[in-house]
Amino acid sequence: MAAEDRHLAAILFSDICGSSRIMGADEKQALNIIEMHNNCIESATSMHGGRVIKKMGDGALVEFPSAVNAVQCAVEMQKAISDHNEGAPENERFQIRIGIH
Repeated sequence: MAAEDRHLAAILFSDICGSSRIMGADEKQALNIIEMHNNCIESATSMHGGRVIKKMGDGALVEFPSAVNAVQCAVEMQKAISDHNEGAPENERFQIRIGIH
């Protein structure tokens, strides 16, 4: 019997709210928002010791060594997007959904 490689992990999933609607209204703007979302995820994940497992269109699946790191990453992402939305025109604003398990 092979030994199993087990470890505890916290999983974070993030996606852009209403991305299909945004894509239908303005594809170029939607792609810019997805790029900003992905940059935000990569930066916050790196800062909090995580690893991006997979990106899927407007979403990302990320692994962290602890729930604390995952929550800190989520807060960092929310702050970055809030800062972006504060100075952006209405059509460039967006929201994200984040789940942690």
